[in-house]
Amino acid sequence: MEHSWPVRTAVKRGARKPGLLRRLFRWALVGIAAFYLFFGFLLLMLRWVDPITTSVQMQRRVESWGSKKPYQKRYKFVPLKRISPHLQHAVIAAEDGRFYSHRGFDWQQIQQVLEEELEKGRLRGASTITQQTVKNLFFTLRGSFLRKGAEAALVPVAETMLSKDRILELYLNTAEWGPGVFGAEEAARYHFGVGAAQVNREQASRLAAVLPSPLRWRPARMDRYAAIIQERMRQLGW
Repeated sequence: MEHSWPVRTAVKRGARKPGLLRRLFRWALVGIAAFYLFFGFLLLMLRWVDPITTSVQMQRRVESWGSKKPYQKRYKFVPLKRISPHLQHAVIAAEDGRFYSHRGFDWQQIQQVLEEELEKGRLRGASTITQQTVKNLFFTLRGSFLRKGAEAALVPVAETMLSKDRILELYLNTAEWGPGVFGAEEAARYHFGVGAAQVNREQASRLAAVLPSPLRWRPARMDRYAAIIQERMRQLGW
């Protein structure tokens, strides 16, 4: 009888761990559900509502506070029909050639990138237009496994909630095209002095060429990559 109390205490202490794990599991499920409900609602609203700003735009604004250079944001959302088909085609050719045939992830491209990594020892990006749209809208450009995981989790939701044309429209209007320059309309005016609807094939290929590094590259200097993009457009039938 003298040893019964310590034995019962040990049993109770041992029982605490499964109870704690169950609570943590429940909280994790609640967090995941809240994540999908919140961002799912935002993506559903984006079927009809144009964003007044994005996370990347807010990131650039915050970064400008510590810079001596003046910062002016240029951003105007325009419907897809007011964006030149040349620019639509050039961006798809440059960024995501199978945009209309995949469901958010281009597994063929991912496999190709991984094979190149094994062969050459360097890794290039394989983000689709849907992935980049989700990133521009809700996250920042700072890379982390947490951000990439959250981004990947939202891609199927975006593909379910939004049409392909709406995803393309959102991307073209939120992509960064220069210091403080966001969206096709302001990009066309900033770099070429015309509206997005008036962009020709040559200008479109040059605008698409700077998307990987819009703060360092300028359309006027992208002769080689612009020519590659135009060839890709021809291969895709544009």
